[in-house]
Amino acid sequence: MSEGDAGFRVLTVCTGNICRSPVAERLIRRDWADGSAGITVLSAGTEAMIDAPIHISMAHLLEQSGAYSGEFCARLLTPQIIGSADLVLGMTRRHRTAAVALVPAATGRTFTLREFARLSVDVASELGPGADRLQSLRRLTELAGTRRRAVLDPRLDDIADPYGRELDAYHVAFDEITEAVDVVARVLDGEPVSALRPVSLSPEAMEGRRGRLGWRRRRS
Repeated sequence: MSEGDAGFRVLTVCTGNICRSPVAERLIRRDWADGSAGITVLSAGTEAMIDAPIHISMAHLLEQSGAYSGEFCARLLTPQIIGSADLVLGMTRRHRTAAVALVPAATGRTFTLREFARLSVDVASELGPGADRLQSLRRLTELAGTRRRAVLDPRLDDIADPYGRELDAYHVAFDEITEAVDVVARVLDGEPVSALRPVSLSPEAMEGRRGRLGWRRRRS
């Protein structure tokens, strides 16, 4: 996090930086930044496939949702990237742990994406009215950092890696990322919002989930 910088940087993290974290990056850029000056979004991977583009299955899903998938090169997660971020969002608890291991000082501003969405719902009523997107996101990050709580099954805060799996796994991951991003966007907009749906915890549980999460709201 840069001292004296008036902007706000969001970092999303997964393993290869070609599937989950780029999707989160592009959807957050579209739905949270929403043209707001000063909000920057980027992504990185703990074992990045350096310089690789977004995986073709995820690129297609991004384009179908109205988000841009081009001009992307995977990058490795480094202490410098973490240190410059105001909010770090791992796709799983393992990615959250990896970021904090590299930069312990980032603990208070590092979450999984679904954890941050869950906490955003918890603190939504405490966001002040009339703030712009940048101010609201900064305040939301501060509030979320003070309201961490355990969940009955910690796996509920994870988004499973679709890489190397069947096409449906990409749809499931994309929909779970979309839902979490949309929940936070609604909180930032002051709209009514409900809790996240449970994630799929096994390959067997994914059957039919694509249809249940296939709403993928497009924001104007």
